[in-house]
Amino acid sequence: MLDIQFIRSHKEDIAKAIKNKGLTLDVEKLLAKDQERVALIQEIEELKILKNDINDLIQQAKTSEERAEIIAKGKEIKMKLDEREPLFAAVKNEYAVLMAQVPNIPSEDTPIGASEADNVEVFKFGELPKFAFTPRTHIELGMMLDILDLERGVKVSGYRGYYLKNEGTLLVMGVMLYALQKMVAAGYAPMIPPTLVKGFPLFGSGYFKGLEYDGNIDEIYQVATSDKEIDGSISKEQKFLVGTAEASLLAYYSGEVLEEKNLPLKLSGFSQCYRSEIGSYGKDTKGIFRVHEFMKVEQVILATADVAQSDKLQEEMLAISEEMHKELGLPYRKLQICTGDMGVGKYKMFDLEAWLPGMNRYGETGSASNFLDWQSRRLNVKYKDAKTGEKKYVYMLNNTGLPSPRIFIAILENYQQADGSVVVPEVLRPFVGKDVIEAKKK
Repeated sequence: MLDIQFIRSHKEDIAKAIKNKGLTLDVEKLLAKDQERVALIQEIEELKILKNDINDLIQQAKTSEERAEIIAKGKEIKMKLDEREPLFAAVKNEYAVLMAQVPNIPSEDTPIGASEADNVEVFKFGELPKFAFTPRTHIELGMMLDILDLERGVKVSGYRGYYLKNEGTLLVMGVMLYALQKMVAAGYAPMIPPTLVKGFPLFGSGYFKGLEYDGNIDEIYQVATSDKEIDGSISKEQKFLVGTAEASLLAYYSGEVLEEKNLPLKLSGFSQCYRSEIGSYGKDTKGIFRVHEFMKVEQVILATADVAQSDKLQEEMLAISEEMHKELGLPYRKLQICTGDMGVGKYKMFDLEAWLPGMNRYGETGSASNFLDWQSRRLNVKYKDAKTGEKKYVYMLNNTGLPSPRIFIAILENYQQADGSVVVPEVLRPFVGKDVIEAKKK
C-alpha cells in the first residue's frame, strides 16, 4: 500500500505502473473518492464541533425560549451527523478497496512486459548434463527407488497429493536443514513461524488480492473450523494456512516501532506451505512440480528506507540461494521479472530456475522480491530514525532459500544414473547417510 499523498503527487507514475503491471485500477476514480472522503471528514469534524458548542450554549441559555431554540439547532446538527457518518463509512470502505489495489512503482531497470514470456535472463550457471540414455522424470525415478508415492498420495490427500518415503524423506529434510544452516551462517536468525494465521498477515504481505479474502482468486486455504476464545466462546476470527513463511515473518513486528541501530533485521523461517493453486488449473498436473503442500526455507529482511541499500540486500539474499544451487551442483539461470509478471506490490523481482532434465526445461526454484515500504505500511512496521527521531516505515524484502519439491525434482533428474539410481550431492550426504540412492532389492 502506498501513501495517499504520494499517490496524489505521482498520479502519472502510478497510472503508468498500473498499465505496465496489467491492472485495471482507475487512479482518477481513486483520487475522486479520496476527495469525497476528505470532504466528509472535514464536514463531520465541523458538525461535531458545533454539537459540542450547542451543549455549552444550552447551559448558558438565559431563557426557556433561547434554550428551546438552541436544542432545536442541536437536533438539526444531530440529524446531519446521523446522515453523514454512515455515508462516510461507505465512502471510506470504497476508498480502502481502491487503495488496496494500488501497485508499487517498479524499479527503473525492471523490464516492461505483459507475461512470463517477457522476463529477462540475466545469468546462467553450469553445463546442462548429457546422458548416454534417455533421462527419466522424477516420477519414474521416485517409483523405481521407492522414495515417492503419488498414487497413495492422491488416495489420501486428493489431487496433487503425494508421499515422500525412505531416502526421499531424508533427502528433502536434508535440503531443508542444509538451507537453514546456510542461513544461520549468513546471519539470518532461524525461526519456525506459525502456519495457521489470522487474515492481517496475508493482507499485509499482499497474499490477498483485495481488501479481504476472496476464495475465487486468492490461492490461500481458509480453515473452516472455528476456534474458541480463552473464555470458551466461539471465535469469529477467520484463520488461514500460509503459502510461505514470509507472511508470518513479516507480521512478527506488526504494529511496532524498531530502533534503526537494529536494522537490517534478517530472519529465516522454516515452514510447511499450503497453496490452493486455483490460478494454475491444468498446469503441471503430473508429478510434484506444482503441489498443494510442501516445505520451504524462506528469508526475510527488514531494512531502513534506503533504496540503494535494499537493492544490495536483495542481491545478498539471491547470492545465498545461488551459492546453494552451485553447491548442490544444479545448473540454473537467473531471471529478472518483468512488470506484468511481478505482482502488485513488488518494486523489483528476480527468479532462480534450475534445469530439470526429465522435464527438459528450467523450473522455478526460488524468487526474491523487494517491496520497499508497500508491505510495511499495511502491517504498520516502522523504525525511529537515529538522527532525526522521525518514525519511518521499514523496507521489506523476501527470498526463497530453498523449496522442498522442486529441489527434490532437480536433484533426482540431474543426478540420475543409467540404472535408475541417483547420486546424492556431496553436501547432502551427511543427512541422507549414503552416497547413492539405489532401488530396493526384491
